[in-house]
Amino acid sequence: MASPRTAVAGTAARNKVSRTGRLVSAPRMGLVPSVQRLPLDEILVGDCIAAMNALPPASVDCVFADPPYNLQLGEGALLRPDHSRVDAVDDAWDQFSSFAQYDEFSRAWLAAARRVMKPNATLWVIGSYHNIFRVGTVLQDLGFWILNDIVWRKANPMPNFRGKRFTNAHETLIWASRSADSKGYTFHYEALKGGNDDVQMRSDWFIPLCTGDERLKGADGQKVHPTQKPEALLARTILSATNPGDVILDPFFGTGTTGAVAKRLGRRFIGIERETVYADAARARIAAVEPLSTAALLVAPTKRAEPRVAFLSVIEAGHIRAGETLTDARGRHSAIVRPDGTLMVGPASGSIHKIGALVQGLPACNGWDFWHATRAGKPVVIDVFRGKMRAAMAGAA
Repeated sequence: MASPRTAVAGTAARNKVSRTGRLVSAPRMGLVPSVQRLPLDEILVGDCIAAMNALPPASVDCVFADPPYNLQLGEGALLRPDHSRVDAVDDAWDQFSSFAQYDEFSRAWLAAARRVMKPNATLWVIGSYHNIFRVGTVLQDLGFWILNDIVWRKANPMPNFRGKRFTNAHETLIWASRSADSKGYTFHYEALKGGNDDVQMRSDWFIPLCTGDERLKGADGQKVHPTQKPEALLARTILSATNPGDVILDPFFGTGTTGAVAKRLGRRFIGIERETVYADAARARIAAVEPLSTAALLVAPTKRAEPRVAFLSVIEAGHIRAGETLTDARGRHSAIVRPDGTLMVGPASGSIHKIGALVQGLPACNGWDFWHATRAGKPVVIDVFRGKMRAAMAGAA
């Protein structure tokens, strides 16, 4: 049996493929072979829809898609005020005859991608104002559930040369689960927060365009691909929504940014690219990538995954004493520790969370982060003592 790469490429050669992803000769559709194994860390050269339809169902953990934007530049060149030509995207792969044709193409590739996604897999799709709203509508029509839209704010956007519009300084990523019922998708909230100075990662990302040594160039010194994405952008999506060893599918592989970052971060990839020149550049690029060490790729355990420790257990272990006074970080609020593991403020008593919310006049509070005990004259957040007990439990195991 031919390899998946040969099979897909051979099918594409035998059958003319339309921009909507359908074979022009409908009776030959059934000739696309079904891949019995996942072509891990391979680039399949051919039409993305035919290639995805040949993959096993429910076989990938994540999809990152950078589809054609349908920029509609037409026949006219984009010129600067000095009449020099702007190196814009005018390639054939970005041209569609109508919005209807683009919508049909979007439905076809999104349906194919959804078929190969595992039940708890997620999908990222990036676009500009030219296409992302149309893609988002199709995505929802097919049953995907949008989790977030991310604004990629470019640190160095291309200026608006004519001065008749705002500078296009961002692109939008949609992050979606396979359906509204997909509750177990991967999201590394704590890791992202820890890398963001212990502040929740926001949905606006300030990342520079792909420039310098990262930008792939040909022998003529020109860009190999007009819309190569920065590795930092792919790294953030991959780190947030996948685990080491997960399989990431990129149906519009281009020059292989997804594959390069996946390899470095210990993930597997499947790339699909119809243009041979891009696929060749991607293979050479990925071959030069050195993966990070296993230790560097370990995913920090989430707090929810750590063993539960009750506040009463912290008292019983002697880390905090019954009768001791706890305060907030600034000493504005205080409460007495009771021997049963509750706190008391005046006539009110309750859990560390309930009393923390009460003294602040808030509907909820994480008492582990709010309350502090005084040690050596300084406030120490009580979560430190819970951490010591968890470490002791891990050592005993």
